[in-house]
Amino acid sequence: MSTVPTKAYGILEQTTVDSALDEAVEQIQHLGYAVLDAGFSPAEVAHIAAEFDTVRAEYTTKYGLELLQSGNEHNTIRGMCTSGHDVFIKLALNPNLMQLLKKLIKGSFVLNQQNGIVNPAKQGYNQGSWHRDLPYQHFVSSSVLAINALYCVDDFTTANGATFVLPATHLREPFPSAQYIARHAVQAEAKAGSFIVLDCMIYHSGGFNSTDKDRRAINHVYNIPFFKQQINLPNSMPDVPSDEAKQILGYAYAEPQSIDAYIASRVGKK
Repeated sequence: MSTVPTKAYGILEQTTVDSALDEAVEQIQHLGYAVLDAGFSPAEVAHIAAEFDTVRAEYTTKYGLELLQSGNEHNTIRGMCTSGHDVFIKLALNPNLMQLLKKLIKGSFVLNQQNGIVNPAKQGYNQGSWHRDLPYQHFVSSSVLAINALYCVDDFTTANGATFVLPATHLREPFPSAQYIARHAVQAEAKAGSFIVLDCMIYHSGGFNSTDKDRRAINHVYNIPFFKQQINLPNSMPDVPSDEAKQILGYAYAEPQSIDAYIASRVGKK
């Protein structure tokens, strides 16, 4: 393999990066995806994994496996931050991730969803199809509208179905041809305790898990407040202390239930 050239000419502008965070920002802007270290210790990574299994069991008991299977929901745990396990609220407000989002999304952003995702061993699942996280949309934006931060509870490997991405497809409107997909799809491998961060307009898909063990992850979508949350999370969450956390978790953007409520929300504001 040839050495990558380092010299250039005719260049009037060049991006500079000073940290791994800046490198991730640049890669997401150009390719649509990057891997970000969440900054957790091994003990913290293990604790999140154990809490994931606890909430998964509680969720299945609450709704019943048969009911969840009937709606193809048995590999998803909706609204983990509403489970009463504070670790998932803290995960949604991870400092490394917040720094990244503030560099990528102009202005305010809100947590649209936080769902546990299980890629079951040697089975297909509902995330194993190409999609955007703003589905059914065929447009591109000059600014980032939404970011998917997929927390890796387990290592993401080629064997256990690490997420496939089609680099730079967040910059083009149509879904690429089958020939393009076959040649250019990339699997994003990552260690447990990392976020695989995607521009929500990049086409991506879960892979097939050929191992004997389920592969677990926690999906986060953050978007500009123009979009409604998938589920009204503040209705089911314990109160959070900081104003910034309230904003990110959606407390500030719940739609008023009446004209009276809207007027009351505007009193004292200019």
